[in-house]
Amino acid sequence: MYKKGRVFRRGDIWYIDFSSSGHRIRQAVGNNKKFSEAALAKKITEVNEGKFLDVRREQKIKLEDFANEYLLLHSKLKKSYDTDCKIVGLLKKFFGGKYLYEITSLDIEKFKSKRAQEVSPATVNRALAVLKSMFNRAIVWGRAERNPCRAVKLFKENNQRLRFLEREEIDKLLANCCEHLKPIAIVALHTGMRKSEILGLKWHDIDIKRNIIHLSDTKNGEKREVPMNEVTQMTIIGVLKHSDSQYIFCNKDGQPYGDIKKSFLTAVNKSGIVNFHFHDLRHTFASQLVMSGVDLNTVRELLGHKSLEMTLRYSHLSPDHKKRAVDLLGQRICPKSGTNLAQRPKSANVARESVFDNSLELQGIH
Repeated sequence: MYKKGRVFRRGDIWYIDFSSSGHRIRQAVGNNKKFSEAALAKKITEVNEGKFLDVRREQKIKLEDFANEYLLLHSKLKKSYDTDCKIVGLLKKFFGGKYLYEITSLDIEKFKSKRAQEVSPATVNRALAVLKSMFNRAIVWGRAERNPCRAVKLFKENNQRLRFLEREEIDKLLANCCEHLKPIAIVALHTGMRKSEILGLKWHDIDIKRNIIHLSDTKNGEKREVPMNEVTQMTIIGVLKHSDSQYIFCNKDGQPYGDIKKSFLTAVNKSGIVNFHFHDLRHTFASQLVMSGVDLNTVRELLGHKSLEMTLRYSHLSPDHKKRAVDLLGQRICPKSGTNLAQRPKSANVARESVFDNSLELQGIH
């Protein structure tokens, strides 16, 4: 129970937090602390006089009006702002004229069904996620009592698409990249970083002495350190630094590239590569590591996956990873089982050594 309530800040926005009839209420007020304290005092007075709930019942907020508030106070602080704006535009068009309290789960199911006839399930899910987030914010800010999206199930997505480049394709792609795109593609291929992470890189994120890239704003919200090999380091050092920008990859005005989709598509088409997106450079990074014999858990850490489940999609690229595992087990427990591998027939040992030598030769290890 919040008898007195409180004000707190997230980013540049001040919020008020209080209770009424056993319900906890949070509302965004603005960027001024004193104004927020005054707003809180007014709400507490309304609660004490029994007026607050009546005021809330009379509030009629249309989705399109709240959507503008959502974009300003919530989405604008995120990297997904541009995408959110496009999705919100679609939501306004479909739910236009409806008040928040009028929108039902059935209405959302109708939106879901209509969009499914136009775009992929994944795209529909992104729109539903934004709508759900809007209602969650509306509840926190005291603009709505419920979230009708909770009863709507998302489409099942196929996230197992795995497209990666072979060595020859990598050479072709880089040869056809324009001047500003080539270093971005090289960094993606050698670090496995996401496009948003690369385009958001600033010079202070680079630790040349330790060969580390520091990522503070990642997809899962956790900080991550990305090791740099020599190719990555020399590529970043070779980028011409803009005198008035903190961003590594920026345009002539010093602003980070908003998107590189057009230039990347041009390079892909010139290379004769089909069905390939920028994110597939991340798949290429992981696939080439696995095919080079790097264990899956290390690949998981390099990609920044929280669990091994996402990384397992690359396991089939290492056909001998299961055999290596049981071989290690055999080396560990054979002495205890009473089996002495050294007592096997000499011919078997010779054959095994020959195969091992051939394997090393194929890997370029002498």
